[in-house]
Amino acid sequence: MADTSLGTSAATVNAHRAPRLLFIDNVRWSMIILVLSMHACDTYSPFGNWYYVDRRPTGLGTTLFFGVYQSFLQAFFMALLFFIAGYFSAAAYDRKGFAPFVRDRLLRLGVPTLLYMFVIGPLTQYFLSWTWGSGGFGHQWLKHVRDGEWLSETGPMWFCAALLLFSIVYGLIRRSGWSEPKVSLGDDRALGLGLAGFVIVMAASTFLVRIAVDEGASVLNVHPADFPQYVLMFAAGALGCRGNWMTGFPERLCIRFGAVALAGSVPLIAALILFGGGLQGETQQYSGGFNWVSAGKCLWEALVCVGMGLLVLAVYRRSFDWQGPVSKWLSENAFGVYLIHPPILIGSAILLHALALNAIAKALLLTALAAAGSFAASALVLKKSPLRAIV
Repeated sequence: MADTSLGTSAATVNAHRAPRLLFIDNVRWSMIILVLSMHACDTYSPFGNWYYVDRRPTGLGTTLFFGVYQSFLQAFFMALLFFIAGYFSAAAYDRKGFAPFVRDRLLRLGVPTLLYMFVIGPLTQYFLSWTWGSGGFGHQWLKHVRDGEWLSETGPMWFCAALLLFSIVYGLIRRSGWSEPKVSLGDDRALGLGLAGFVIVMAASTFLVRIAVDEGASVLNVHPADFPQYVLMFAAGALGCRGNWMTGFPERLCIRFGAVALAGSVPLIAALILFGGGLQGETQQYSGGFNWVSAGKCLWEALVCVGMGLLVLAVYRRSFDWQGPVSKWLSENAFGVYLIHPPILIGSAILLHALALNAIAKALLLTALAAAGSFAASALVLKKSPLRAIV
């Protein structure tokens, strides 16, 4: 089973290999396709940051669709990957110990991140998105290295950089002698109260951070305002390993609590849109500060994060705990797609530039083209390269 959210092989807590959790593999490649969907939306919508944008005036309906859809994805998909990574980190550390654990993370997370920062990202920015100035690629590349700009050029690999940091901190905590207690799941009432408390803690901690740090603020290409969610989900995953939460969490509770959380999020997001200034184009309060709009958005994000996480767990565990040739191929190439998709997605967007389609339809088409091209590139190029051991 996987020991990182995007990587490959790990062991069980007792150092004996357990049956592979195929539903987790399927969750992983599904979330990566959603990453491509997010970046396709970034290309055409008025929201988000991306290397290449092709934004044209849109109506209120299209703007609302992109705003809600992108906020919805942002609220859960990366956090779910952090949860999966945390869950398998405890098992990996138990089997390997500190030094091999950190060395493995440096190889599987650090090396691909550096590859992106020094090769894939620069090539993408200079030749496709044209965001690197002039003077020749070599000149711009050396300037990029000398002025330290490369530290902020992780692109989508910010996730791997953050996960590497989380893993090293986790390893240091374990090395100090601390180990996660075995947390039994208990009855439905206790579990429900625990989940509700987790939602409140996530919402409150995110709100407190965003009082001081705007949601859009970026430090070395990561957004500190989102980190309370990521840290809590990674920690919850690590804590849940010994209690076997991934397979032991009751399906009925996952569906019930997840449905209630998502149902509760609907009137909340409606109120935020209607009364928070979104319809008038006043969006500053959504990003943070000491105000009810930011507090409500933080609560909405926490409800979606936990609710969708539980529903994805229940649905995939019940219906997608198997792999045929196609899903196995998608799983094997998921990390390669995450690494290589930016130039392929941007190249596809450039080809679609003259196509007269609604922005939503274009985003859907771009997602499909980028997914097909990225999976093919991973399978035909990356998996046959010297990088095949880490992608």
